[in-house]
Amino acid sequence: MRGASGRNRLPLSPEEGEEAVRLARASVSGLLAGQAPFNRGWEGAFLKETGVFVTINSASDGPEKLRGCIGYPYPVMRLGEAITSASVSAATEDPRFRPVSTRELGSVLFEVSVLSPPAKLASAKRTDFPSKVRVGVDGLMVSRGHYSGLLLPQVATEFGMDATEFLSQACTKAGLPPDSWLDPETEVQIFQAQIFAEATPGGPVREVKQRAS
Repeated sequence: MRGASGRNRLPLSPEEGEEAVRLARASVSGLLAGQAPFNRGWEGAFLKETGVFVTINSASDGPEKLRGCIGYPYPVMRLGEAITSASVSAATEDPRFRPVSTRELGSVLFEVSVLSPPAKLASAKRTDFPSKVRVGVDGLMVSRGHYSGLLLPQVATEFGMDATEFLSQACTKAGLPPDSWLDPETEVQIFQAQIFAEATPGGPVREVKQRAS
């Protein structure tokens, strides 16, 4: 469903999800071909302000390997613009990796995670936080002062984490000690994601269903 406030509420339709992934690939392909930034007249869900992350995985030489992941955790721009910007940044500006090259486009997979607005995780006791996190469904944002980090819901599933480890890894991602989620000065937020991904490079797009484990 979509609210009238100009912000998306999950879920997107399968057609919109496929369009989102196609847009991510087209944005990077156009950039590498030296074309002007990809732009179009957005419609429907793509006009709504929505948080989104674009992940690029290498599908060559065995198991998938991360090649870039950047996005916007908060709904600060229209979905179409956010996907275009995040995909280009994931391909060229992720400091963990060298930029994606033109010759790699045929061997990388694009994945788009459309996010719900983050909500503060609250409990009378911080030691209860793990019981409030649905592994495989919830993503985490951790922040304290100038430090912040985010882990998408699929990360916990891919690496076999339980809720406590997921919280600790989110703190580590933020540059904080692993047990910082127990500190009242550390803000912990959760969000959900609707995930669409290519099955093969440039091939069919499928929705990746998330289930609590």
